[in-house]
Amino acid sequence: MMKKASFRRFANALKVYGSYYRSKWSGRPNQKGLPMAIAIEPTTACNLGCPECPSGLKQFTRPTGNLKEDFYKKVIDQVWRETFYLTFYFQGEPYINPKFLDMVKYASDRKMYTTTSTNAHFLIPENARKTVESGLDRLIISVDGTTQETYENYRIGGTLSKVLEGTKNIVAAKKEAKSSTPHIIFQFLVVKPNEHQIDEVYQLAKEYGVNEVKLKTAQVYDYENGNELIPENDKYSRYRKLSNGKYQIKNALENNCWKLWHSCVITWDGKVIPCCFDKDANHRLGELANDDFKKIWFSESYNGFRKQLFKGRENIDICKNCSEGTKVWA
Repeated sequence: MMKKASFRRFANALKVYGSYYRSKWSGRPNQKGLPMAIAIEPTTACNLGCPECPSGLKQFTRPTGNLKEDFYKKVIDQVWRETFYLTFYFQGEPYINPKFLDMVKYASDRKMYTTTSTNAHFLIPENARKTVESGLDRLIISVDGTTQETYENYRIGGTLSKVLEGTKNIVAAKKEAKSSTPHIIFQFLVVKPNEHQIDEVYQLAKEYGVNEVKLKTAQVYDYENGNELIPENDKYSRYRKLSNGKYQIKNALENNCWKLWHSCVITWDGKVIPCCFDKDANHRLGELANDDFKKIWFSESYNGFRKQLFKGRENIDICKNCSEGTKVWA
């Protein structure tokens, strides 16, 4: 990631860090610098039906569509000199967008660190080769079970053998190109049906030549009275069980959020929203169809949302189920 550094990006990062801490200490939002990281949504479409995902459940209240390449380039042209970390993911399966890898290359050519998350069902040999050629830095592959029975319990409609075949293809493409990228991660979403397979996913990653395994806690929408997806091992859960049998989120929900200073999310149709917990883009802080990015980032509406955090995160719907936010990203 340090290879993507430049004096301009470093100076911007100092502005962001400084303005965040000044705002936190004073209790008044004071934003300096552009975001260090941006997530852009390639598509809202998905081939699977995961039970806690609006995209998988087809329960969006916003339109479904694909990010347009020309619009995307206009956005990148506005931010790439300061922003160095670009996540090609929000909702949906990125590889469904036919221009996805062309857009990755556009950012990579501008020395932005690029990452995406995929269910790997579209990683046929040709797509694997193009992925390596695009310059993608990090590829997260969702592997939420080491057997088909366990995997499909959450990844409804998915086939584990396709995931593993896609993994083989991307590893082979890296070797063929003698490339160290993308850095391949098996992401294991720990839920009750698969928590007994945690050790096995590490072995599976080693067998297939994957660089890293990351365990991820699951966000559950209805958790107060318990949920069949909440793991029995408290270590892997975002929620703790109380003496009265109810559940509450572990995060203390402090009245500040680092994400609002260093990052944002842009939907496929140009809505700028505060973070990835706003699945339905209800908190629209600006529209890139009407304004350029800088105007939105420093706007009264954006600072107004930041100000709400200092008044009480528990009063903001998307913050109530948040597992992070206050810790500083680096």
